[in-house]
Amino acid sequence: GFFQSYAVEVDIKDASNATCLYADWMMRFLITYESNNGDYKTTTLNLSSSVTHNGSVCGNDTQAALVAVQFGEGHSWSISITKNNETYQGDFITLTYNTNDTVVFPDAKRKGPVTVLVKDPLHPVQLNTVFVCHNSYFIEAENTTQIFWNVTVQAFVQNGTVSKKESRCPADKPTSAPTVPPTIANATTAFTTTLSPAPTTVPKPVENPDTGNYSLKSGNKTCFLATVGLQLNVSQDKPLLININPKTTVADGACGNTTATLKLNDGNSTLIGF
Repeated sequence: GFFQSYAVEVDIKDASNATCLYADWMMRFLITYESNNGDYKTTTLNLSSSVTHNGSVCGNDTQAALVAVQFGEGHSWSISITKNNETYQGDFITLTYNTNDTVVFPDAKRKGPVTVLVKDPLHPVQLNTVFVCHNSYFIEAENTTQIFWNVTVQAFVQNGTVSKKESRCPADKPTSAPTVPPTIANATTAFTTTLSPAPTTVPKPVENPDTGNYSLKSGNKTCFLATVGLQLNVSQDKPLLININPKTTVADGACGNTTATLKLNDGNSTLIGF
């Protein structure tokens, strides 16, 4: 299914009516929730055509800047941004979704607002530099996946003018163009990996990885079975092959009527999600 999502533009002015904080981006949320019959379902929460930004503030040397937006039936999202002498950086991201919204959560067991707080993982940006990220990037926390793309942000704008100097996110290549907005299909079927830095000397793994048996349960019933050998081929300065060891890998996730999520954690900072 392809879902409409709207861009958000926030241009905050200071007391002299000069731009002090500018943000333009697109985002979407995948949220797993428990239904009335005990199943877990994944739904898509999109921005509506009408978005407000009450509570957004410029920030200064002692107070964090804040981009805050409100949309739909009681949903909101915000990010606080702090600075030091040379850089600014996202601090905490707060998502509040309201399961009383029966269009998005038609049969949610838990009713009312749910708040998810997560640390912004992106790197610091030099002052007087605009952060740009065309390609999609994902932040996962507490049964939610936040998806962002076509992002342009500058906090603590100097002289009321957004800078032409850019700092690109790791997902962007120097000549990358805006990506096609993600759908619920490609966002839930694609896998993401998070790897710790490669050691200086990497022992050569066995040619074929050991086969693991992974399963999930919904109540007393097994709802997901996977028998698979996994090997990661990582492109760095030198090719790096990593075999996933079933003996040290833990399976987690959730099953629903139409979607299922399997997460494998090998205990060595390698996480694979299907």
